Amino acid sequence: MMKIKNILPLLLFLFSYSFYAQSEAMESKKEKIKAYKMSFLTTELDLSATQAEKFWPLYTAFDNKQFELRHQKMKVCTNKLKDQNISSISEKEAVEILNQFESTDDQLYALRKKYMANLKKILPAKKIVLLKKSEDEFNRKLLHQYRDKASKN
Repeated sequence: MMKIKNILPLLLFLFSYSFYAQSEAMESKKEKIKAYKMSFLTTELDLSATQAEKFWPLYTAFDNKQFELRHQKMKVCTNKLKDQNISSISEKEAVEILNQFESTDDQLYALRKKYMANLKKILPAKKIVLLKKSEDEFNRKLLHQYRDKASKN
């Protein structure tokens, strides 16, 4: 019994460290992807120094807020759905979940409209269209890389 008491803290430490290392590795991957995306978009858009100086803070703020809305706010709803069988939730709970989805969609729409209005002050319309095309292309490339890596494992 004494040995278990001595080993338990060590096991908890190792488990915690492993989880922390995985979290750091995931954050590192996210940062690498962001850097790669930034490099890709910079090349594709061929921004002037003045445009880049105004564009990147706006783009980063938009991207962060969009991520927050999609992942943080929606996580509450998706977790609730994971934790419970849909057939076991009440109609009231279902309405609350739908309201959260709608609210988040409304917030995302308002965020995109504001972002687009601010982009129009910085970039010509042609570059904004190119931005959308480049983002889609980047996402396709990322998805292909992920699929290729997954199929090799």
